[in-house]
Amino acid sequence: MTGKRDRAQEMRLRRMAHRQGLVLHKSRRRDPHALDYGVITIDSARGRVIATFRDPDAAERWLRGER
Repeated sequence: MTGKRDRAQEMRLRRMAHRQGLVLHKSRRRDPHALDYGVITIDSARGRVIATFRDPDAAERWLRGER
């Protein structure tokens, strides 16, 4: 059940970012020991990194404006 919940949150974050003219990227690393494993990056439409998060909940708060 956790996988479905994670996927739903990821899609919600992508939609929130898109509405703000941003793009959400999730690291593709599969090695849990890699430095960028599980990292969520929010970019502008031009590809400039705006913010980086390890926790999807923190990314959601940032997108909601709770900075």
